[in-house]
Amino acid sequence: MEEYQVFEVTVNPWTVVAFLFYLLLMIIIGVYSVRFSSSGIGEFFIGGRKMKGFVVALSAVVSGRSAWLVLGVTGMAYVQGLSAVWAIVGYTIVELYMFLYGAKRLRRYTERLDNVTVPDFFASRFRDSTNMLRVASGIVIIIFMIIYVAAQFDAGGKAFASSFGFTNQTGVLITALIVLLYTLVGGFLAVSLTDVVQAIFMIIALFIMPIVAVFNYGGLHAILQDAAAIDALMVDPLSLGIGGLIGFIGIGLGSPGNPHILARYMSIDDPKQLRISAVIATVWNVLMGWGAVMIGVAGRAYFPEVDMLPAGDTENLYPVLAQQHLHPVIFGFVLAAIIAAIMSTADSQLLVGASSCVRDIYQRMLLQGKQVTQKQLVFVSRIVIVILVVLALGVLEIATEHVFWLVLYAWSGLGASFGPPLLLSLFWARATKWGVLAGLISGTVVTIVWNETTYLSDMMYELIPAFITSTIAVIIVSLLTEAPSGVREELELMKPRYKRHSIKLRNSR
Repeated sequence: MEEYQVFEVTVNPWTVVAFLFYLLLMIIIGVYSVRFSSSGIGEFFIGGRKMKGFVVALSAVVSGRSAWLVLGVTGMAYVQGLSAVWAIVGYTIVELYMFLYGAKRLRRYTERLDNVTVPDFFASRFRDSTNMLRVASGIVIIIFMIIYVAAQFDAGGKAFASSFGFTNQTGVLITALIVLLYTLVGGFLAVSLTDVVQAIFMIIALFIMPIVAVFNYGGLHAILQDAAAIDALMVDPLSLGIGGLIGFIGIGLGSPGNPHILARYMSIDDPKQLRISAVIATVWNVLMGWGAVMIGVAGRAYFPEVDMLPAGDTENLYPVLAQQHLHPVIFGFVLAAIIAAIMSTADSQLLVGASSCVRDIYQRMLLQGKQVTQKQLVFVSRIVIVILVVLALGVLEIATEHVFWLVLYAWSGLGASFGPPLLLSLFWARATKWGVLAGLISGTVVTIVWNETTYLSDMMYELIPAFITSTIAVIIVSLLTEAPSGVREELELMKPRYKRHSIKLRNSR
């Protein structure tokens, strides 16, 4: 039997210098943004709706992909081969639709009603004076966002362990500290601006790395030939079967319901820029997605046995392959790209979780109209962010899933709970608050039950049945209850072709 050598982690000082340069760049952007982000919760959470189309496009892409793409998809492609590309196809198509259609309506509606969060939108859209939609939405966001952030911290632990030789626990704590400090200081503007820098880091890393790896191996044909020799299914993009194919494509259903992506749509300066944002985001999604898949396939040829990777973990493939083939300085920037992917999502999720607690529960419910300054609300928001980080670290202590599946679980919970209620609220005048509440609850319950039932989870990814159930629940319950008056006219005003109304509404504020 052939014996394989386990890859040994080495630390080069130039790698450390390059990585520290990245951190310094992030600090500069954070300091630049702090004054703006501290002026109010609208600025802190959605950048005062002043973000440009290019920034929104890249920020939406990288905050939605996270370490799931850089570590999770590369690790999955190491096992599944080219068939992993269907996960990329799913979310790319759905996010293109959202940029072109759903985002425009959401942006116009939330500006008109001065909404800062998704629960804010639900409460305004359905005249919910009882605040039950705020409470239900807030609970769902907090539960799944904490899991989502925990997955990012876990990814950071793996990146530091496989790159610098730290223990996984030390890497987790370093990642949590970086994300915490940055989110506390800069708010949404800092997060969005760094997302642009991080997107550039990620696209370079995910585009260059597979090219270098393939070239050094002897060409694409050699990579595919040796990968196929290890497992013939590695080069078959249809090897998943019908159930697996539907599950991977179905990942895209989570995009309309993940609040950290929806916040990007709400933050854009001019809704008309969303069309060019759609083009930029789609190109970025395709390039990064294919790069991640090819890294996984190339990695299988380089490391035929998973035991050759640190801790025998496929999600350590990307940093190991990069360290093996790139100059130490470039590898430092690649490591920065991994941390960038983690930061771009974790900080966005922390802001969404904090916004739900502060805007929807603390300000709208507990204060009940009492006067409080915007700076005081930002201060409370920062305290909540600290609490959420601590809770995420606690979740990580009991989590057993890899980054790929842990992210997909949180993605599913948010996508199924918020996706159908949001889309139907934007496009269907007959939707009611009771229907939305039914969708929120049913999407959450089905996600949890399906995931925890082995027979069901083995059969299909929980997002698909949960999304379908939530959609049916919203429609049926809405038809059985009374819709608020005047909604049809409001939805007509949100249509892009009514430019005169958009101008009138903006000037009337």
